[in-house]
Amino acid sequence: MRVTIIGGGILGTAHALEAVQRGHHVTQLEREVEARGATVRNFGLVWVSGRAPFELDVALRSRELWEDIGSRIPGVGFRPAGSMTLLRTPREVAVAQDVAARPDAASRGFELLEPDRVRDLNPALRGKFLAGLHCSMDAAVESRQAMPAIRAYMAETGRYEFVPGTEARSINGRVVRDDQGNTYEGDLVLVCPGAAHGGLTREIAGVLPVRRVRLQMMQTEPLDEPLTTAIADGDSLRYYPGYAGEALNELVANEPQDSVAGDDRMQLLCVQRLHGGLTIGDTHEYEEPFAFDVQESPYAYLAALAEEFLGRPLPAIRQRWAGVYSQCVDPGQLVSRTDAGDGVWVVTGPGGRGMTMSPAFAEQTAELINL
Repeated sequence: MRVTIIGGGILGTAHALEAVQRGHHVTQLEREVEARGATVRNFGLVWVSGRAPFELDVALRSRELWEDIGSRIPGVGFRPAGSMTLLRTPREVAVAQDVAARPDAASRGFELLEPDRVRDLNPALRGKFLAGLHCSMDAAVESRQAMPAIRAYMAETGRYEFVPGTEARSINGRVVRDDQGNTYEGDLVLVCPGAAHGGLTREIAGVLPVRRVRLQMMQTEPLDEPLTTAIADGDSLRYYPGYAGEALNELVANEPQDSVAGDDRMQLLCVQRLHGGLTIGDTHEYEEPFAFDVQESPYAYLAALAEEFLGRPLPAIRQRWAGVYSQCVDPGQLVSRTDAGDGVWVVTGPGGRGMTMSPAFAEQTAELINL
């Protein structure tokens, strides 16, 4: 088949890779010269630990696919580093004890560790915490280099073409016309528009059951030692549905978040890039219109918390940014797939799962539409 994919982010690229691996010919259009949206404005985390029970199998399958992709495409930078959620209060420890005792704990790779054991696994964590919830199944990829690496791999098959700096303007039948008057005719069109819910997406699919979410993040200069796992703080227990239960209810009822963290719907996530710098975040803003600038208070809060865990000052902050991603409105829906008719599908709305689950979403789509 000849497949035209609109969108060069992780969701579109994962669908391109799935199609190429199944023997099809893919033309992928991206309106920017390189992906510039949520795909490159994230942690690069393959995050299994906090997924809700109904999405755990998909997350584990995607993690398996990422490991396979990383073995074939070293430039993706896959590493099975795991994560450590650092706990600062007895109630946070109680939540970790609860989830570590559940039947699915082994699937997630959960183990609750005392501080000395945490430092054995991640010696850079010399700061203050009561315990750490280790998740051995979490992993990371290099989000800013993964897309070019995957595209180069696909190009070697002779069945893939990337067309950057090209905006799709119309789809008539299965013929895509771009903003330069060029046309691309195929047997199937997959539109993976990211957070661009208007324009062509709305024209062919109407109003989708998705919303946009804005976040703020930052990047440090290289840390002079390895951070052997990704790290999270206890606020991530409140944010991820996999930790829901009576112990979490007790935590939320009796320990309000710090005012800055609560106002900006924050959790600490931190991962070390291959160049040594730390990517740190994040915040969540759900109501539009979003601010066009970034606020300093969340950055100061996150930096102080990271320093508390590390027991040392952070390297200098060298980059700050905001990003916007697409999320399904229904919390029970992982991704939105809309049949726009005549061989055209729109796939969007993975939310914060995009980097984690896109390979599995692409596999599911391929099975759904008999690719």
